[in-house]
Parts: sequence; C-alpha cells; structure tokens
Amino acid sequence: MTDKTTKSCGLDPVDWKDFRAEARRMLEASIDQLEQVAERPWQDVSAAVKDGYGVQAKGQSAAEMVSRITDDVLPYHGGNIHPRFWGWVQGTGLASDLIAGMAGAVINANTGGRDHGANYMERAVIDWTGAKMGMPEGTSGVLVTGTSQATVIAFQAARVRVMPEVRKTGQGSALLTAYAGEGIHNATRKALELLGIGWDNLRLVPLIDGQMDLAALRAQIAQDRAAGALPFLLVGMAGSVDLGAYDDLNGLADVAADEDLWLHVDGAFGAWTRIAEAPWRGLSDGIGRADSLALDFHKWMYIGYDCGLVLIADEAAHRAAFAARPSYLEAAERGLAGGDPWFCDYGIDLSRGNRALKVWTALEMYGEAALGAAITDNCRLAALMAQEVESRANMRLAAPVVSNVCVFTARADLSQEAQSILNSEIVQTLQERGEVVFSTTRAQGVVMLRAAITNHRSRDQDIRAAVAAVAALAALG
Repeated sequence: MTDKTTKSCGLDPVDWKDFRAEARRMLEASIDQLEQVAERPWQDVSAAVKDGYGVQAKGQSAAEMVSRITDDVLPYHGGNIHPRFWGWVQGTGLASDLIAGMAGAVINANTGGRDHGANYMERAVIDWTGAKMGMPEGTSGVLVTGTSQATVIAFQAARVRVMPEVRKTGQGSALLTAYAGEGIHNATRKALELLGIGWDNLRLVPLIDGQMDLAALRAQIAQDRAAGALPFLLVGMAGSVDLGAYDDLNGLADVAADEDLWLHVDGAFGAWTRIAEAPWRGLSDGIGRADSLALDFHKWMYIGYDCGLVLIADEAAHRAAFAARPSYLEAAERGLAGGDPWFCDYGIDLSRGNRALKVWTALEMYGEAALGAAITDNCRLAALMAQEVESRANMRLAAPVVSNVCVFTARADLSQEAQSILNSEIVQTLQERGEVVFSTTRAQGVVMLRAAITNHRSRDQDIRAAVAAVAALAALG
C-alpha cells in the first residue's frame, strides 16, 4: 500500500507536510523510549514479531512504517539501554545520539576523503582523544567500527614497520612473534589470524596479580630471538575483558623500548579511566607511551553504536600501512577533491559513515567533566556491588574489583559444577524476568556472574536490588 507521502516517480516524499507529521511522531516515540527506559527491559522476541520482520518490499506509507517500528522494533532492543544492564561490555547510548543521528542522516556524509565538514570534525575528535590519552601531538588515527577493526589496523602498522615491503611481497617465511598477557581479548587473536601472522605466534605471558609478568616476558622474547623468530609486537591490557584489570603500562613501555617492539594497548573500554577521578585514573598511567591504542566510544563513553578509534603515534607509520590512492581518487589543490587528511589512506574502508558527529555532539553537549563523572561513578558502583556480595555469607568474588567489573559466584559453598549450573540459571532467569542483565564468565573453574558496568543510568538502588535478586534465587538453588 502507498499514499501521497511515498507515491512519486522518485524516492523523496511528494507531500512533505504529511512526512513531517509522521517524522515528528517517530521522534516522539524515540524520546518516549529514552524517557521511559527503566520501564523497558530486554524481552524475548515473539514468533509473530520475528515472522513480521520478513521482507516483502511492496511499499507502505510513512504512517504505516512508523507504526510498525514503534510496535515491532522499539520494544525488542538488546537490553543495554536499561539501567540494570551490565551484561558483557556494552554502552547505553545517549540522548545526544538522537540529535546527531538526525543531522547525520540528512547530511549522509562519506568520510573516506574530500573537503567537507565531517572530515575536519573527525580530525578534531582524534586530536582531542589523543591529547586525553597523553599521546604525542600529531598522533594519527581513524574512527572505525570498534576495537576489533582498530586492532587489525594497529597490527598491520606494526608489521609494516618491521617489514617495509610486506604489502608488496607478503610475509613469506618470516616468523613474527607477538606477546600479550593471558586473558587478552579475542580481538588480538582475530587480528593475527587475519593478517596471516597466525595465532600460534602469539606468546601468552603469565600474569602476576592480574598484570603481565615482565620478567617472564623478557625471557620469552630472548628465547624467541634465539630460535630465529622476529619479535615485533607487545599488546598490553587497559581493562581486561574478564576482570577489568590493567597491565603495568609504564613497565610494558620500558620493555618495548628496550626490545624494539611496537607497543599496542587494548583499551577498548578501560582507556577511558584517563578522564575519571582518582584513584581510577591512575589505572591507565603510561597509556600515552603506546605506539598504538584501540578504544571504543560506544562502550564506556556511552556513544551509540558503532564507534571505535585507533590511535597511532607515528603518522607516517600509519599512512605507510594503508595508503594506496588510485587515479580516480587523486586529490586536488582546491574544490571538493581537496582537503587533508583523506581517511581512506589510514584504514580499511573507502566508504565510511560519519561517526565523528555523535562523538562531537556528546562532548560538546555534556562536556568532559560530566562524562568523566559518569565513568567514575561506574567504578564506584562496581565497588558497591563487591561490598554487597561480600556482605552475604555464601557469595564470593572471583577477584578484587579493580575498575568497573565485578565477577562473583552466588553460592561458594557448593561444588564447582553445582555453582556453574546455579549461576547460569540465575543469570538466565533474571534476564527473562526483565529484572537485571548479568553476563557470565569462567573464573577459578566456575561459571560466574559478571557485571561490566558501562551504564550511565545505573544507580545505587539498582546494584542493591540486583544482588538481592541473585541472593533470593541462590537460596532456592
């Protein structure tokens, strides 16, 4: 079915007045979603709704489309907008995203290159972030889908540094080795696989109190060199995926300098302690000494998906890893084909959306102080959750809470197998009830509940209610 808002020989509305009314209705529904977020937890998608997503592509009015979205799309979100969502590490989204999203949709910028405002805005976001992380002036960067893509870009720059001809000749029989602490995020593994370096050539260094053992690291590097390998990359953690732990980044930087290794820091969420208050800011001390840094705005800066960033201290090394400008993309001295940089020279994508707009909008609307205060409060809430856990007789923490991640078992008095079964059941039951979303992880041989608090909507009462709900279900187990 069609009406006058869509019926034309083109794709723009014929009657802009009617379209404007329906767009306003969609805006109101979106604001309701944000305002009433505490009343809208995750819920299972019914079979009827799933079937309704089947694409028919027959055309409908804007009014029908808005109704379908409000009825069948908005209610069935992934849960991360809710104040009691702490599953995995997912950001919550901001009201500013709605404003930025509207502007971004009508501009429809391709930020691969050329001379237009979005590229200057992206450069400004990169410069601001590099400065906050303590990286040198002139640090290069590019906004990407997330830390997984950022890691590939950083590792390629590291490889090109030690093998300048690799883009032309391939890696051949060279045996490159990389080093990271046990428990490093899977993004490191994927990047090494995608680049053809191979997962087997990542040395997983044991940890001491959650940090890479520097003595063991140096010994492993020496052993690999003696065997004819070419050590090239050291990966540090700023916020480990399981427990939120931080490597000694200054110590890693010293090793990297001594051994001539490229130091990359996985700071997907944890890098943002740089704008938190003490003592949490100190967790990421030394991060500015990295050769490259991967981080996400869509995690602990609460920006809407997707928006990650790779920072590379040496702009020439960054460009050398990716620049490949064919004749049809030649730059000009003036006009639309002018401008610098062209971000297609610094990453994988040629066609790129305008991710910088939502970051810039959030920074300008809320300010660094408010965003830093939210990050600080998330750490405080994780500490509060740890206190609530420790106050209950049979609950146990997997490890002391360092930052914003709290991992615990509901019944430490049971066998490991029984704990795992019970903890998994509790997590699923609470999710299905719409009460609270924990994820799970395995620690000390037990499947445990895990709260990764990157949620600016969470409050003290949410933490206390969530732990009480766990305790109530544990008592029934």
